[in-house]
Amino acid sequence: MQDPNEDTEWNDILRRKGIIPEKEKEREVTEDQIVNLLESTIDEKTGRAFAAPNSLEEKTLDELDELEDEEDERVLEEYRQKRIAEMKELASKCKYGNMQEISAVDYVNEVNNAGEDVWVVLHLYKAGIPLCTLINQYLASIAKKFPATKFLKSISTTCIPNWPDSNLPTIFIYYNGNMVKQIIGPLEFRGMKLTEAELEWMLGQTEAVPTKIKEDPRPKINDVLFSSLKNGNDIDDSNDW
Repeated sequence: MQDPNEDTEWNDILRRKGIIPEKEKEREVTEDQIVNLLESTIDEKTGRAFAAPNSLEEKTLDELDELEDEEDERVLEEYRQKRIAEMKELASKCKYGNMQEISAVDYVNEVNNAGEDVWVVLHLYKAGIPLCTLINQYLASIAKKFPATKFLKSISTTCIPNWPDSNLPTIFIYYNGNMVKQIIGPLEFRGMKLTEAELEWMLGQTEAVPTKIKEDPRPKINDVLFSSLKNGNDIDDSNDW
Protein backbone atom coordinates (compact mmCIF):
# COMPACT_ATOMS: atom_id res chain seq x y z
CA MET A 1 0.00 0.00 0.00
CA GLN A 2 1.25 3.43 -0.89
CA ASP A 3 2.21 5.75 1.96
CA PRO A 4 -0.31 8.66 1.95
CA ASN A 5 2.37 10.98 3.39
CA GLU A 6 4.75 10.53 0.50
CA ASP A 7 5.30 13.46 -1.81
CA THR A 8 4.05 11.94 -5.10
CA GLU A 9 1.98 13.36 -7.93
CA TRP A 10 -0.68 10.69 -7.38
CA ASN A 11 -0.98 11.52 -3.68
CA ASP A 12 -1.34 15.20 -4.53
CA ILE A 13 -4.32 14.35 -6.84
CA LEU A 14 -5.90 12.23 -4.12
CA ARG A 15 -5.50 15.03 -1.58
CA ARG A 16 -7.16 17.55 -3.90
CA LYS A 17 -10.09 15.11 -4.39
CA GLY A 18 -10.36 14.64 -0.63
CA ILE A 19 -9.75 10.95 -0.85
CA ILE A 20 -6.72 11.05 1.48
CA PRO A 21 -6.08 13.58 4.22
CA GLU A 22 -3.71 16.47 3.82
CA LYS A 23 -0.08 15.79 4.66
CA GLU A 24 0.87 16.49 8.31
CA LYS A 25 2.75 19.80 8.69
CA GLU A 26 6.12 19.66 10.32
CA ARG A 27 6.12 21.28 13.73
CA GLU A 28 7.99 24.58 14.03
CA VAL A 29 10.88 24.51 16.50
CA THR A 30 10.99 27.47 18.87
CA GLU A 31 14.18 29.24 20.03
CA ASP A 32 13.64 28.00 23.59
CA GLN A 33 13.43 24.45 22.34
CA ILE A 34 16.72 24.88 20.48
CA VAL A 35 18.39 26.23 23.64
CA ASN A 36 17.02 23.37 25.74
CA LEU A 37 18.20 20.88 23.17
CA LEU A 38 21.71 22.34 23.21
CA GLU A 39 21.81 22.40 27.02
CA SER A 40 20.69 18.81 27.30
CA THR A 41 23.32 17.79 24.76
CA ILE A 42 26.03 19.58 26.74
CA ASP A 43 24.79 18.01 29.97
CA GLU A 44 24.96 14.57 28.47
CA LYS A 45 28.50 15.07 27.23
CA THR A 46 29.93 16.71 30.35
CA GLY A 47 27.79 15.13 33.00
CA ARG A 48 27.63 18.51 34.76
CA ALA A 49 24.71 20.76 34.25
CA PHE A 50 25.88 23.90 35.96
CA ALA A 51 29.55 24.22 36.88
CA ALA A 52 32.66 23.92 34.76
CA PRO A 53 35.51 21.75 36.07
CA ASN A 54 37.49 23.29 38.99
CA SER A 55 35.04 26.21 39.36
CA LEU A 56 34.24 27.75 42.77
CA GLU A 57 30.73 26.25 42.63
CA GLU A 58 32.27 22.79 42.89
CA LYS A 59 34.35 23.58 45.97
CA THR A 60 33.39 22.27 49.37
CA LEU A 61 33.21 24.60 52.37
CA ASP A 62 36.58 23.36 53.60
CA GLU A 63 38.14 23.98 50.19
CA LEU A 64 36.65 27.49 50.08
CA ASP A 65 38.00 28.20 53.59
CA GLU A 66 41.43 27.05 52.46
CA LEU A 67 41.30 29.35 49.45
CA GLU A 68 40.26 32.26 51.67
CA ASP A 69 43.13 31.55 54.05
CA GLU A 70 45.58 31.50 51.16
CA GLU A 71 44.25 34.83 49.87
CA ASP A 72 44.46 36.38 53.33
CA GLU A 73 48.03 35.17 53.69
CA ARG A 74 48.94 36.64 50.31
CA VAL A 75 47.43 40.04 51.19
CA LEU A 76 49.07 40.04 54.61
CA GLU A 77 52.43 39.13 53.11
CA GLU A 78 52.18 41.95 50.57
CA TYR A 79 51.32 44.39 53.37
CA ARG A 80 54.16 43.03 55.50
CA GLN A 81 56.71 43.51 52.72
CA LYS A 82 55.44 47.04 52.11
CA ARG A 83 55.76 47.93 55.81
CA ILE A 84 59.26 46.45 55.95
CA ALA A 85 60.30 48.61 52.98
CA GLU A 86 58.80 51.71 54.63
CA MET A 87 60.54 50.95 57.93
CA LYS A 88 63.88 50.43 56.20
CA GLU A 89 63.52 53.74 54.39
CA LEU A 90 62.58 55.49 57.63
CA ALA A 91 65.45 53.84 59.50
CA SER A 92 67.91 55.01 56.85
CA LYS A 93 66.78 58.59 57.45
CA CYS A 94 66.39 58.45 61.23
CA LYS A 95 70.09 58.14 61.99
CA TYR A 96 70.69 61.13 64.26
CA GLY A 97 68.50 61.62 67.34
CA ASN A 98 70.96 63.68 69.38
CA MET A 99 72.81 66.98 69.33
CA GLN A 100 76.42 66.98 68.23
CA GLU A 101 79.11 69.57 69.00
CA ILE A 102 81.22 70.71 66.06
CA SER A 103 84.05 73.14 65.40
CA ALA A 104 85.00 75.26 62.40
CA VAL A 105 86.97 72.34 60.96
CA ASP A 106 83.85 70.18 60.91
CA TYR A 107 81.57 72.85 59.46
CA VAL A 108 81.80 72.03 55.76
CA ASN A 109 81.60 68.27 56.23
CA GLU A 110 78.82 68.26 58.84
CA VAL A 111 76.72 71.10 57.42
CA ASN A 112 77.34 71.76 53.75
CA ASN A 113 78.05 68.13 52.92
CA ALA A 114 75.46 66.60 55.24
CA GLY A 115 73.83 64.75 52.35
CA GLU A 116 70.86 64.84 50.02
CA ASP A 117 67.46 65.60 51.58
CA VAL A 118 69.04 66.19 54.99
CA TRP A 119 67.88 69.05 57.22
CA VAL A 120 70.52 70.54 59.50
CA VAL A 121 69.82 72.78 62.50
CA LEU A 122 72.95 74.53 63.80
CA HIS A 123 72.94 76.50 67.06
CA LEU A 124 75.71 79.04 67.66
CA TYR A 125 75.99 79.66 71.40
CA LYS A 126 78.30 80.78 74.18
CA ALA A 127 78.61 79.51 77.71
CA GLY A 128 77.31 81.93 80.35
CA ILE A 129 74.40 83.20 78.24
CA PRO A 130 71.21 81.82 79.88
CA LEU A 131 69.11 81.87 76.72
CA CYS A 132 71.76 79.88 74.84
CA THR A 133 71.73 77.29 77.61
CA LEU A 134 67.94 77.11 77.49
CA ILE A 135 67.90 76.65 73.70
CA ASN A 136 70.54 73.92 73.90
CA GLN A 137 68.28 72.06 76.31
CA TYR A 138 65.28 72.46 74.05
CA LEU A 139 67.15 71.40 70.92
CA ALA A 140 68.53 68.29 72.64
CA SER A 141 64.95 67.30 73.46
CA ILE A 142 63.64 68.12 69.98
CA ALA A 143 66.51 66.16 68.39
CA LYS A 144 65.26 62.99 70.10
CA LYS A 145 61.76 63.54 68.71
CA PHE A 146 62.96 64.08 65.13
CA PRO A 147 65.94 61.76 64.46
CA ALA A 148 65.80 62.37 60.70
CA THR A 149 67.01 65.97 61.27
CA LYS A 150 70.63 66.66 62.08
CA PHE A 151 71.07 68.90 65.14
CA LEU A 152 74.42 70.56 65.73
CA LYS A 153 75.81 73.16 68.13
CA SER A 154 79.02 75.12 68.16
CA ILE A 155 80.59 77.85 70.25
CA SER A 156 79.99 80.94 68.15
CA THR A 157 83.54 82.35 67.99
CA THR A 158 85.00 78.88 67.52
CA CYS A 159 82.81 78.26 64.52
CA ILE A 160 82.71 81.81 63.11
CA PRO A 161 85.50 84.13 64.31
CA ASN A 162 84.34 87.50 65.67
CA TRP A 163 80.67 86.51 65.68
CA PRO A 164 79.18 89.16 68.03
CA ASP A 165 77.59 88.09 71.31
CA SER A 166 74.69 90.42 70.56
CA ASN A 167 73.68 87.98 67.81
CA LEU A 168 73.35 85.10 70.25
CA PRO A 169 71.56 82.83 70.28
CA THR A 170 71.79 82.14 66.56
CA ILE A 171 70.22 79.27 64.67
CA PHE A 172 71.08 78.44 61.06
CA ILE A 173 68.87 75.99 59.18
CA TYR A 174 70.24 74.16 56.14
CA TYR A 175 68.73 71.82 53.57
CA ASN A 176 70.76 69.99 50.92
CA GLY A 177 73.78 72.00 52.07
CA ASN A 178 72.10 75.36 51.49
CA MET A 179 71.02 77.80 54.17
CA VAL A 180 67.25 78.36 54.14
CA LYS A 181 66.68 80.23 57.41
CA GLN A 182 68.48 82.36 60.01
CA ILE A 183 67.15 83.12 63.49
CA ILE A 184 69.45 85.67 65.10
CA GLY A 185 69.38 87.40 68.46
CA PRO A 186 67.34 87.10 71.68
CA LEU A 187 64.39 89.13 70.41
CA GLU A 188 63.73 86.58 67.66
CA PHE A 189 63.36 83.93 70.37
CA ARG A 190 61.23 86.02 72.75
CA GLY A 191 64.00 85.92 75.35
CA MET A 192 63.81 83.63 78.36
CA LYS A 193 60.04 83.32 77.93
CA LEU A 194 60.66 81.00 74.99
CA THR A 195 59.07 77.56 75.35
CA GLU A 196 60.12 74.30 73.72
CA ALA A 197 56.84 74.17 71.80
CA GLU A 198 57.52 77.63 70.37
CA LEU A 199 61.00 76.62 69.25
CA GLU A 200 59.69 73.40 67.68
CA TRP A 201 57.02 75.39 65.84
CA MET A 202 59.65 77.84 64.56
CA LEU A 203 61.71 74.97 63.17
CA GLY A 204 58.60 73.42 61.67
CA GLN A 205 57.85 76.59 59.72
CA THR A 206 60.82 75.78 57.47
CA GLU A 207 59.93 72.05 57.45
CA ALA A 208 63.19 71.28 59.23
CA VAL A 209 61.13 69.04 61.53
CA PRO A 210 57.75 67.40 60.77
CA THR A 211 56.10 68.91 63.83
CA LYS A 212 52.43 68.43 64.61
CA ILE A 213 52.28 71.94 66.06
CA LYS A 214 50.53 73.80 63.26
CA GLU A 215 49.47 76.98 65.08
CA ASP A 216 51.80 79.56 66.56
CA PRO A 217 51.93 78.75 70.30
CA ARG A 218 53.41 82.12 71.21
CA PRO A 219 51.11 84.36 73.28
CA LYS A 220 49.13 86.90 71.28
CA ILE A 221 49.52 90.62 72.00
CA ASN A 222 45.98 90.82 73.39
CA ASP A 223 46.73 87.98 75.78
CA VAL A 224 49.82 89.80 77.07
CA LEU A 225 47.86 93.03 77.62
CA PHE A 226 45.07 91.18 79.42
CA SER A 227 47.62 89.43 81.63
CA SER A 228 49.21 92.78 82.50
CA LEU A 229 45.83 94.28 83.45
CA LYS A 230 44.91 91.21 85.46
CA ASN A 231 48.13 91.45 87.45
CA GLY A 232 47.39 95.08 88.27
CA ASN A 233 50.21 96.56 86.22
CA ASP A 234 49.70 100.20 85.35
CA ILE A 235 49.65 101.10 81.69
CA ASP A 236 50.83 104.57 80.87
CA ASP A 237 48.25 106.20 78.60
CA SER A 238 50.92 108.57 77.34
CA ASN A 239 52.80 105.74 75.71
CA ASP A 240 52.83 105.81 71.93
CA TRP A 241 51.10 102.50 71.03
